[in-house]
Amino acid sequence: MRRLLRAALTAHGYAVIEAATAAAGRAALAEEPALVVLDLGLPDGDGVDFVVAARRRSAVPIVVVSARDREADKIRALDAGADDYLTKPFGAGELLARIRVALRHAASAAGAPAPDALYAVGPIAVDCGRHTVTVDGAAVHLTPIEFRLLVELLRHAGKVLTHRHLLRAVWGPGAVGETHYLRVHMAALRRKIEPAPARPRWLLTEPGVGYRMRAEDEPAGASPGPGAP
Repeated sequence: MRRLLRAALTAHGYAVIEAATAAAGRAALAEEPALVVLDLGLPDGDGVDFVVAARRRSAVPIVVVSARDREADKIRALDAGADDYLTKPFGAGELLARIRVALRHAASAAGAPAPDALYAVGPIAVDCGRHTVTVDGAAVHLTPIEFRLLVELLRHAGKVLTHRHLLRAVWGPGAVGETHYLRVHMAALRRKIEPAPARPRWLLTEPGVGYRMRAEDEPAGASPGPGAP
């Protein structure tokens, strides 16, 4: 089953991380996947327990695939936090459609931009449809969290975005107050985007308030007006 799923997903442009056990799946969550496809029949535990554990640390969309076709099993998985439930056997086309729906719902819940949006400020360019980032024309690999953080800043270039705004937009409402998340990921993002991360030109800090992306027509060192709440 994993081999068939991997083939179908990679053929449609998805990067796939495989995990054969619940333990490996929990470890894979550290890679910040955009979505989880979960078979409830795990060799080292119940898949529903995995959903519960995943929900304690992430809002990642979870699509369950299972041979369990009883209504009670479906309700249990969905109540635990799964976003969708697909009963075996199923076709690759249906799974891919369910994945697209789950990703759209997740993007909408996070206040994300249109799936095919394009953003460019200075040397930084983002194609949301292709999920690509370039700096001065060179491709840059970002984690899903870094990508969402960069897009949110680009969408509001020139405006200060508060810690609260960014946490809610990137991680969801449950993360509000966890400002250390921002510090860690902003530092990582600067290392990948800025030529001199210790003296950033584009990803700027507003001490005690939040961060902002310097607008392309804004002189270096300029101070913007009030930003998003």
